[in-house]
Amino acid sequence: MYDKIPASHRLMMLGMLVCILATSGCQPDESPLKAENEVLKKQVAKQESLLSSLQDGNRVMQQQIDLLNQELRDAKQATESAKEATERLNEQFDEQLAHTKRIRTEIQQAVAAQAAQNLKIDEKGAQFDTIPRPLDTVAKVVEDALSRNGYQLKVGAKMGQKAIYVTERKVSNPTSLEVAGFRNQYLVSLQAMSDNGTKLGVKAEFEKLAQGGRILNVSNEETVEIERRLIGEIRKTLNPLGKT
Repeated sequence: MYDKIPASHRLMMLGMLVCILATSGCQPDESPLKAENEVLKKQVAKQESLLSSLQDGNRVMQQQIDLLNQELRDAKQATESAKEATERLNEQFDEQLAHTKRIRTEIQQAVAAQAAQNLKIDEKGAQFDTIPRPLDTVAKVVEDALSRNGYQLKVGAKMGQKAIYVTERKVSNPTSLEVAGFRNQYLVSLQAMSDNGTKLGVKAEFEKLAQGGRILNVSNEETVEIERRLIGEIRKTLNPLGKT
C-alpha cells in the first residue's frame, strides 16, 4: 500500500514525521522544576502557619496587656478613691478635734472662772508677793514648781491678764515644801500689773495627818509657812542668784 502512495506524498509524510520526532526530543524535563515548586509551596505554607501562630500569640499577648492595663487603671482609681476618703476622714477628724478643743477650752474657762470667784472669796489669809516678771513667765514657773513638787493641777487657766491654778489635794512626801504626813492643796492666783510685773497670791489648804487618818489642828503660822515656801520656790527659780 505504501508503494501505491505517490512519491511527493510520501516525502511530505516523511517530513512531518521527522518534525514530530524532533519536536518530541526537544521538550525539556519538567520534573526538577515541579519538585522545587512543591518544596517552595511547602515552605510558604509553613511560613504562613508560623505567621498565623505569631499573630494568634500577639493577639493573646495584647489581650493580657489590655487586661493588665485595666487592672492598673482600676487599682489607680481605687487608690485615688481611698486617698480621697482618707483626706475626708482627716478633715472630719481635724474638725472634730478643733471642736473638742474649743469645748474643752470653754469648759476650762468656765471652771477657771468659778474657781477664780471662789478663790477671790477665799483670798483672805493668803500670802501675796509682787514678782518683777511678766505674767506668762511667772505662770510657767508656777506650773513647773507645782509639778516638780508632785502637785497635779485640778484647774489651770489663763484669762487675759489673770491666771488661776488649783491643785489636787495630796499627801505630801516632797523634799522642799512640806514634811511627810501632811496633806495640802494650793490655790494660786496671778494678776498682771501695769509695770510688767505680776501679783502672786498663794493660799494653802494645809492639814496634818495623824495615825489612822485623823486630822490634827494646824496653826495659822504653819499654813503661812507652807504658803511662803511655794513663793520662795517661785522666786528662787526666777532669781537663781538672789537678784530682784
